[in-house]
Amino acid sequence: MTTTVELTRFRVSPERAGDLLAVRPGMIADFQADRAGFLGAKLVRVSPDEWLDIVEWRSGADFAASRAKGGNLPGIRAFFDLIDELVSTEEGTLS
Repeated sequence: MTTTVELTRFRVSPERAGDLLAVRPGMIADFQADRAGFLGAKLVRVSPDEWLDIVEWRSGADFAASRAKGGNLPGIRAFFDLIDELVSTEEGTLS
C-alpha cells in the first residue's frame, strides 16, 4: 500500500493563529467522520503567518475525493475560512 501525502502551505494572519489552532480539532473530527482514507494530519508553523498542513491519505483517489468535497462540514469550513492565502499544494507518496 502506498500512502499519499498532501502538502498544503497557506497564510493566516498571526493574530488569528489562536483561532486556527482552536478550530483544528473540529476539522480533524470532521475529516475522520466524512473522508474515506484519511489517515492523519500534522500542522507545522513555518513562520508567524505561514503554515504547512501535512495530511496522509490511504490513496490518491481518497485525496481526490476529499478535495471534491471541499469545506462541506462546519469544522472543515471553520478552518478553511481562517486561511488568508493559499500558497501552494502538492501531492506525493511516502517511500
